[in-house]
Amino acid sequence: MAVTKVTLRKRLLPSGKITLYLDYYPPIRDPKTNKMSRREYLGLYLVNKPRTQEDKDANKEKLIAAEGIRSQREISILKGQLGFANKETEKEDFLAYFHEHLEGQNQKWIRVYDHFKKYCGGECKMGDITVDFCNGFKNYLLNAQQLKHDKRKLSTNSAAGYWSTFRGFLAVAFKDHKLTENVNDYLEAIKYEDTEREYLTLEELQTLADTPCVSKVLRNASLFSALTGLRFGDVRDLTWENIEKYPDGGYCVRLVTEKTKTAATLPISDEAYELCGKPSKGKVFRGFSYALVQKELAGWLEEAGITKHLTFHGFRHTFATLLLDGGTDIYTVSKMLTHRNVSTTQIYTAVMDKNKRKAADSLKIKK
Repeated sequence: MAVTKVTLRKRLLPSGKITLYLDYYPPIRDPKTNKMSRREYLGLYLVNKPRTQEDKDANKEKLIAAEGIRSQREISILKGQLGFANKETEKEDFLAYFHEHLEGQNQKWIRVYDHFKKYCGGECKMGDITVDFCNGFKNYLLNAQQLKHDKRKLSTNSAAGYWSTFRGFLAVAFKDHKLTENVNDYLEAIKYEDTEREYLTLEELQTLADTPCVSKVLRNASLFSALTGLRFGDVRDLTWENIEKYPDGGYCVRLVTEKTKTAATLPISDEAYELCGKPSKGKVFRGFSYALVQKELAGWLEEAGITKHLTFHGFRHTFATLLLDGGTDIYTVSKMLTHRNVSTTQIYTAVMDKNKRKAADSLKIKK
């Protein structure tokens, strides 16, 4: 365990006065400059070689005040309120600690870990986690290539999401007393870019449903997402144990969502239930995977004559947009999407405004 010391020191200035300051060992972060520093100047000055009793008394009072500040700082250190480095903790493996926390997390966390491991060259100690080092990882994310497609650059929004997850993990490490200061407090977020959310119209969705697909499980899982709004991970991991009879009739899905860890009970339509197939045990959509989506989705859309660049997540957008278009209030849609805040759901109102403009422009009197 490192010994933490706060020492009151004096320094003679060119003006002839003596300035009082605190000497920290190990160093502490200066909140004004955001840099590590050993010195904290107190703004208290002594008269060098005082001659009068008044100067002597003033020096004595200032020394007492300075000693009081030193004691306060020392107490703050004991309470863990100042960022002193614990030498033993600094030597612990941050990367191994990060890996331990991947259990039970979604794919996003795993990708953040893989990117960070690449950034730090496979080695990182707790003592390496500084503001500058973390900002270096931020710059890495903004310029990195995708891990699975090294010729494609990581999108700004992906970088923003990964960075947000990493900052959240830093807060966890600080709470676990692995980091001696909450580095996250000194890090700025990456701003998300507004993106066009592709979705299918009701006619397009119906056409897609009528179009043969080489993979039955892909077809059923995709249409199920469009009818329930469930994310890829939640559809992939859905089990028959998650599906229950609803008290008021029909069926519902009870699950904890992969992304937000939100417990939800969502009623599903008869059509959505039929897409699940014959009741059994284990996973509902066996064989459904991200690789299958990557391989077959684009071809299925093309067969249906749909030229939109639609990802699997687009089926979730389709669900939200069609509900709002059909008159469902935004608060109900927000609950169905398991959004924590209705402000997240309001993104789809912009899509609805575009639909209104198209509807208005489609009505013409002139021949």
